Amino acid sequence: MASGRKGRDRAVQEQYEDFPYPPRDPEDERKRLIVGSPSNLDEINHYIFGGTRSFDQPFRALVAGGGTGDAAIMMAQQLSDAGAGGSVTYLDMSKASRAVAEARAKIRGLTNIEFLTGSLLDLPNMGLEPFDYIDCCGVLHHLDDPDAGLKALNSVLSEAGGMGLMVYATIGRTGVYHVQDALKMLVGDLPQKQQVPLAKKFVTDLPSTNWLVRNPFVGDHKLGADAAFFDLLLHPRDRSYTVPEVYQFLEGAGLDLVTFIEPVKYDPCVFLKDTDLVKRAKKLSALEQASLAENLTGSLKIHLFYVRKSGSNQEAAKIEPNMTPVLKEGNPGTALAAAFKGKTSFEVNFDGVKTRFTLPDRSAEMAALIDGHITLREMAEKMGLSWDRFRALFAPFFKLLNGWNILWLRVSSAK
Repeated sequence: MASGRKGRDRAVQEQYEDFPYPPRDPEDERKRLIVGSPSNLDEINHYIFGGTRSFDQPFRALVAGGGTGDAAIMMAQQLSDAGAGGSVTYLDMSKASRAVAEARAKIRGLTNIEFLTGSLLDLPNMGLEPFDYIDCCGVLHHLDDPDAGLKALNSVLSEAGGMGLMVYATIGRTGVYHVQDALKMLVGDLPQKQQVPLAKKFVTDLPSTNWLVRNPFVGDHKLGADAAFFDLLLHPRDRSYTVPEVYQFLEGAGLDLVTFIEPVKYDPCVFLKDTDLVKRAKKLSALEQASLAENLTGSLKIHLFYVRKSGSNQEAAKIEPNMTPVLKEGNPGTALAAAFKGKTSFEVNFDGVKTRFTLPDRSAEMAALIDGHITLREMAEKMGLSWDRFRALFAPFFKLLNGWNILWLRVSSAK
């Protein structure tokens, strides 16, 4: 069995050579583009650049720990669609994973990705120009020293830039680490590919009292793919974070949290029913509210969030007349308007937690006007409202949909 830091480093590298992750078939690029958070350009623009960034201008993005390419392909395609100004640097230590990512890019005809093999810990010494944006998801929690990894990322981030990060969340992964420890004892001395068949037998026969069996929020081990199974339950190095630990993690690297994604998941007032408890929750700090929500729902298995350098003066986009509201994936608001029509409330399912939200007045009407081009001032005019009256109406509508992470703002000329 590998032991010590170097042994675990070697085991982690071997894992991603044996099991490129996430498992992807490059041929699928002919029929779909995988999109998500973080690193959607409209989302980045809203949270990191105040909605003012134009992506047809020079823009440098880094995907640190690029795996089989989801984030790199998504950003490169979006940047290519926006113009000729953006480029993506892909970095990963697994040659097998890189080969999958390169094959995906080739099928799409993307020429704006630079592929590098290596560790993100080497970034400070690689001679790279600063990046406007860095994506690092599912990587830092697998390092021997996550703090060193985050500082390495920060060292190559431009002063005005930001990052989209993801680390595992402790409470929602209840049961994972119990099974990991059990499997280390049972099969940890075997070569990695030989661990999987025995580990699957072990998981199949787990008693109903086991915490992994009782946790409905973690299902990777049921997907059948060896890479997903191994990454969840046999990973040689894996840690998780609570909300307070995320804050401490960022503070140690000189970074500030911009927002968790989706924001509504970190608002305890969404899940509390008693009015007295809601009042007390509203008095808590942002950190305390997010921590309360995490403990309250128990469903968060990852923490996904945007960060900027500490002391940055940039803020997320705000409701202003020249801002254009943009729905997720550039969708027009007609479908959303139809879903809202005639309703005063709307139910949303987040990680198995069904929550009913009150719809602000005229929600369907506002949703119907959103087309990715119309400005808020123009929306006010079409609704026959003064700016002040429209803003008062739009603010709770925006808070609701932005909380679901489906609506952002950008300056009308920024694309």
